[in-house]
Amino acid sequence: MGRVVVGVDGSEAATAALEYAVQEAALRNATLRVISAWELPVIPAPPGTVVPQIADGYPNQADAIVADAVKRAQELRPDIAAEGAVVQGYAGDILVKEGKGAELLVLGKRGLGGLAGLLLGSVSRYVADRAPCPLTIVPPPTKK
Repeated sequence: MGRVVVGVDGSEAATAALEYAVQEAALRNATLRVISAWELPVIPAPPGTVVPQIADGYPNQADAIVADAVKRAQELRPDIAAEGAVVQGYAGDILVKEGKGAELLVLGKRGLGGLAGLLLGSVSRYVADRAPCPLTIVPPPTKK
């Protein structure tokens, strides 16, 4: 059985990508692998400064995003196998690695990062330049 990989971050574009990936997994009789990556933010501080446990919420938030996405996938298509994973690291690198051997890698056009007016998100652009398998970048739903 093949594998369709989708990156999620809780954004509208990621939701659209998930819905697309669910349908592709069903068409291909493939397992859906839902991935969310997180990394610690860079916080400038003088040497020796003790930084509070600012990162405690990142893995929990990513876990919740993946759990919700897997649940949504099962609601949309109970007939497909769906699994989720949360990985620490740069999302672009994680998604490229996860795409190795996959039938398809699916991403949203824009994630939660700033500068929403950019044509393509930085992670999507990064992955597009390095994808080891076919890649679909799904735009967010249009606003009415």
